[in-house]
Amino acid sequence: MTDSDPSLAVAAGVGARLQVALDFLELTRAMKCAREAVAGGAQILEVGTPLLKSEGLDAVRALRAEFPASKHPSLRIVCDTKTMDAGRIEFEAAAKAGAHVATVLATAADSTIRDCVEAGRNYGVQVEVDLINVADPVERARQCEALGVDVIGVHCGIDEQMQGRDPFAVLRAVRAAVGCELAVAGGITSETAASAVESGADVVVVGGAITKSEDAAGAARTILAAIRSRRAIESKLFRRVTAERVSQVLSLVSTPNLSDAMHRSGEMHGLEAVIEGVKVFGPAVTVRTYPGDWAKPVEAIDAAKPGDVIVIDAGSRGPAVWGELASESAKVRGLKAVIIDGAIRDVDAIRSIGFPAWSRLRTPTAWEPKGFGEIGAPIVCAGQSVRPGDWIVADDSGVVRIPREKLAEVVNRANDVFEHENRLRAEIRAGGTLSALKELARWEKK
Repeated sequence: MTDSDPSLAVAAGVGARLQVALDFLELTRAMKCAREAVAGGAQILEVGTPLLKSEGLDAVRALRAEFPASKHPSLRIVCDTKTMDAGRIEFEAAAKAGAHVATVLATAADSTIRDCVEAGRNYGVQVEVDLINVADPVERARQCEALGVDVIGVHCGIDEQMQGRDPFAVLRAVRAAVGCELAVAGGITSETAASAVESGADVVVVGGAITKSEDAAGAARTILAAIRSRRAIESKLFRRVTAERVSQVLSLVSTPNLSDAMHRSGEMHGLEAVIEGVKVFGPAVTVRTYPGDWAKPVEAIDAAKPGDVIVIDAGSRGPAVWGELASESAKVRGLKAVIIDGAIRDVDAIRSIGFPAWSRLRTPTAWEPKGFGEIGAPIVCAGQSVRPGDWIVADDSGVVRIPREKLAEVVNRANDVFEHENRLRAEIRAGGTLSALKELARWEKK
């Protein structure tokens, strides 16, 4: 331990504390969330790295001014500097701005970590080492403890979270190896906070499950209850899923959320829903056919499995390759939908059947079933390359394709977009405007 304020250390039996990571770009939004979080019982506020890079150490100063020690004697402020070099100057600056704790990356040189520890002793700031992306976190944790750090942070980064990972296995291993205070971060929610404590955490770091909540105070109270009771409390949002569980998230997010998650890509252009108000998703069965030749599209119904989406490249033009009887057959087979870069017919009957369909064109005319084309080959449909097994999501806004190898990541990132929008929506309804809340003029490219 360093010579920093002993009141900041964990006392035996005190129990795990809740740290809220304020990973905003806008200080005004971060401060509003901080007030809510403290009202909900949060004991530690973190100036997250995005906020620190956006607003600098003024974010730390603002939190110290908002929550002075005279009124909040037990509240501490973490400055997530993620120092990699120049440890002495960065920790001195963080301490002088008012931070109680600053962070250094475990991948930094030992000399850098020693400088951070010495600066911590001189300026009364605790040193937290972040194990993110360390090849051997247990051994590095032992080494950092020997170097004199106060806190070791077990951190599953946001990009790993998007692949459905969590930090608890590493946390348990590190807990068995060191005796110093442990913090854990990585997509923790009211459902997993108890597991964090049971795995050895002294500090449970929560970001989005509080900062993206419409009611940050209520979210903080719920997570604190989970920490103190050591029991999971169900949460409908803020989950990160594996590829096997994407359906529960896809039922929440929209195609605009998915497009944003894929950096404004993935759209199959120019397709419109035959039935409005319907959302579908599922793996693609691909079909290439000649315009008007409906043999391969209909044969694909037999090749598909329940839950699949038939995706047809019909050359972006008519005649129709799909109609009423194909829809009836696909519905009986349990297929989710058909997507046609070409023409569809029998629209009124398809609406009556209730089989979801998206197409580029509508026409009363079909051609003959000649059998040109193939099933199950990579195709280009409405401007998107689609392979068998890629996932298709379609709603009133349009149709997007998700590469099969990135399914969990894209779906989790779309959920993150959806959650961020929920918080923004609540702030707008409270009297803000989108341009003011996001400070658009400030962030315009210069």
